[in-house]
Amino acid sequence: MADKQQDNQTFEQKMDQLETIVNQLEQGNVSLEDSMDKFKTGIKLSEQLQDTLTKAEHTMAKMMDKSGDEVSFENADDKKDDADGNQAK
Repeated sequence: MADKQQDNQTFEQKMDQLETIVNQLEQGNVSLEDSMDKFKTGIKLSEQLQDTLTKAEHTMAKMMDKSGDEVSFENADDKKDDADGNQAK
């Protein structure tokens, strides 16, 4: 049930939850069993956050050319238009 709840959380909510878990584990006021559960939850959150960041990075690395085609940001320099609106070769 906690996994479904995590799936519906925003990136910021997941980050806050991970920070809370880290703080609790650093304080050491948690039983061994609870620490293990929190650690597992923290790992899952960390993986979800990394996945979100990777997807965002891939999205941001793309742009659209004038014809509406999606091109990678790195290749955008190869498709710059000249002053007449024609694509450079």
